[in-house]
Amino acid sequence: METNGEPIRPTAQQALAALAETEQVRASTTALSATPWPLWFTAALTLYTAAIPPVYGGTLAEPDWLLPRSTWSVILIVMTAAHAALFAAAASQWRRKTGVALRLDVLPKRVTIPLVTGLPAVLLGSGFVFRATGEPLWLCGASVVGAAVSVAFHLVFVRLHRKATA
Repeated sequence: METNGEPIRPTAQQALAALAETEQVRASTTALSATPWPLWFTAALTLYTAAIPPVYGGTLAEPDWLLPRSTWSVILIVMTAAHAALFAAAASQWRRKTGVALRLDVLPKRVTIPLVTGLPAVLLGSGFVFRATGEPLWLCGASVVGAAVSVAFHLVFVRLHRKATA
C-alpha cells in the first residue's frame, strides 16, 4: 500500500480500538504491579514483624534482659539489614518475572494508612511499656498482633490483586 509520502490516518474505529487496547494494557500493568509479595517474602516479613518487639524490648530493657543491651542492638541492626536485602530480592524477582516494579502506591489509603501508623506504634510501643513494667507479656502480645497484621495485610493484598485482575 503506497501513501505517496502522506501519513496513514487510522479510521475512527481503529483509533477507538487502539485507545481501548491502551487502557486495557494500563489496567493490566496496574494490576500486575499490585500483585502480592512472593510467599517466601511474606513468611520472612511475618517473622521479622513478630521478632521486632522482643528484640526492641531487649534494647530498651533496664537492667539487661536475657542478653546484654549491645547484643540486642546488634541483632536489631542485622535483622533490619536482612529485611532490606530480602525486600530488594523480592522486588527484583518480581521485576524479572513480570517486567513491572512492585508498587505500594496502588493500594488503597484506607488500608495502608492505619497499617503505617498503627503497626509501628504497637511494635515499638510495646518495648517502652516493657521497659516501664518489666512484664514480657507486652512483647509477646505485640509479636502476635504484628504477625496477625502481617498475614492479614498479605491476604488483603491478594484480594485486591484478584479484584484488579478480574
